[in-house]
Amino acid sequence: MVDKSEKFTWFVRVGYFSRAILYSVLGLIALTSAGQISKGTDGIFQAVENFPAGTAVLWTMIVGLFFYALFRFASPVFDIENEGSDLKGWGKRIGHAGSGVGHLALAYSAYELASSSGGASGSGSSGGGAQSAAAGVLSVDFGGAVLGILGLIFFVVAAFQAKKGLSGEFMNRVSASAPSSTKLLGGVGYAARGVVYAVIGWSLFQAGFMSGGADQIKTLGDALASLAGQGAIFTVTAIGLLVFGLFSLILARYRIIPEIDSDQGVPEFRTT
Repeated sequence: MVDKSEKFTWFVRVGYFSRAILYSVLGLIALTSAGQISKGTDGIFQAVENFPAGTAVLWTMIVGLFFYALFRFASPVFDIENEGSDLKGWGKRIGHAGSGVGHLALAYSAYELASSSGGASGSGSSGGGAQSAAAGVLSVDFGGAVLGILGLIFFVVAAFQAKKGLSGEFMNRVSASAPSSTKLLGGVGYAARGVVYAVIGWSLFQAGFMSGGADQIKTLGDALASLAGQGAIFTVTAIGLLVFGLFSLILARYRIIPEIDSDQGVPEFRTT
């Protein structure tokens, strides 16, 4: 009989698998279809939906991305990654929270597309869900500050992505049984994702602190699309995101998923 912890572990692995599909498709369409990448995040999910059994794959991604977001939120709340409560530890935990926000937004965008009539986006806008949410935040007192601070969090996330890529510290959470290419793939992928997260952070910072408006908000696909006129930067970033998709596929099998010991409340790691 599978306990709750095992179930959560399974869902987190589905989350990594969903992330693998997401980034692989993003990188591929960026390199092969300028028209599709111009649709931003919706373009990614529309491409997935066109796969054989694409609707089922899309709904699997929705569930997976949702549970992956919960996994990331568990870091600042419960410190399941055992980062600690010093300045460095909280920096990492805040970065995990930013990742949780980003993947929750992706899950919602995928849900909107999957649940819409015919699976098509009627408006054709790529970031409508995120922009609508941002408009709602801006409409309340201190809403701009909330978005601006969220942008700063994404800057922190971007910095940690770059640091992880350069240092290879992410391998501390990967089973020793993983393929030998894992560190190289992760290094390239994290560097590329750092670029995209920085673009997202800047869009949130502009909307919150510089009166840029909700239409400035960029999601994952929009952030990459905004680099389309930057030549080599765009190409290298797109390739890096494709590589990150391959890396995430490895993590779906070999990532060490932490759990909290129900008796001691101490984070433990296992390599199943």
